[in-house]
Formats: sequence, C-alpha cells, structure tokens
Amino acid sequence: MLHPVDWFSRPFDFNLPLWMYPNIIERLRGTPARLETRVAGLPKNILTRRLGDRWSIQENVGHLLDLEELWLGRVDDFEQKLPRLRAADLDNRKTYEANHNAQNLQTILANFRAQRLQLVQRLENADEDFVKRSALHPRLDASMRLIDHAYFVAEHDDHHLAEITALIKIFMP
Repeated sequence: MLHPVDWFSRPFDFNLPLWMYPNIIERLRGTPARLETRVAGLPKNILTRRLGDRWSIQENVGHLLDLEELWLGRVDDFEQKLPRLRAADLDNRKTYEANHNAQNLQTILANFRAQRLQLVQRLENADEDFVKRSALHPRLDASMRLIDHAYFVAEHDDHHLAEITALIKIFMP
C-alpha cells in the first residue's frame, strides 16, 4: 500500500489557471464533511492510538483545526499586500501542546467546521485581482498567489485525510 509522503518533503508547482479557483474553494468547503465521515463511528481507542511517533487519528483532526488560524492569517497577509507570508510553526507546537487525544472529538470537528467556514467565506469574497495577488511562502521560498495558497491548504487537508485513512487501515484491517 502506498503511504502519504512526508509533508515537508512534498514539492509544489504553483501554476494553476485562475478558472480552478472555484473548484479549490469547493474542496476546502467539503473538508469538514469528508473528515466527519472518515472518523464517524471509530472507537476512542482507535481514534487516540499512536503508531510510533505518528500522530493519532484524533491528533491529525486536531492539527487541521490548529492550522486554520495560520491559513486565515495568510489571507490577511495577501489582503494587506505583504511581500512575505507569515511563517508556520514548523515544530507544530500547537498540535503537540493541545493534547487533542484528551479532547472531545465532536468539539474538535465542530470548531474545525466553524473555522473552515470563515476561511471559505473570505476566499469566496476575493475578486480576481486578489486571487492573483502574490507573496513569498517562507518555507518553500517560492512566490504563491492566493489561488495557490487555497490549493496548498486543500492539499494539506488531503494529506492528513490520507494519513487518517492509512492509520484506519493499519488499526482496523
């Protein structure tokens, strides 16, 4: 079985045509539903089980919530026409310190849904000039437009959904 590649090893090519923007927004809008469906009915011992140093399923869900603040902040950066986007915490301290396994999964999912709705609404209100606006992504050291940022977020969502699926297959063969 193929496994998701390490996120920080993943290359990106930011050359999407603008007509893809509505499609990407729909991917982002659909992530909460896909996530809820993927983890529905899983027992707590499966949700919170770790495999080595990999996050548990529930920690992956919590991590998606943790990053919504960054994604919205980067939309602010584009809006303010900053030359460089704010940096992510590459150590993911927020996720490690949140103790997501001790939290209520339904609360994490509801908070993620609410935060994601804010992001989708901001992206939907962007005009063409805003969608084309670019700034430097600090880790990738590459220029990205707002459309590329939206794509990056959607790919990050799918990366963690794929990780969740891989863990389910391992723990519940």
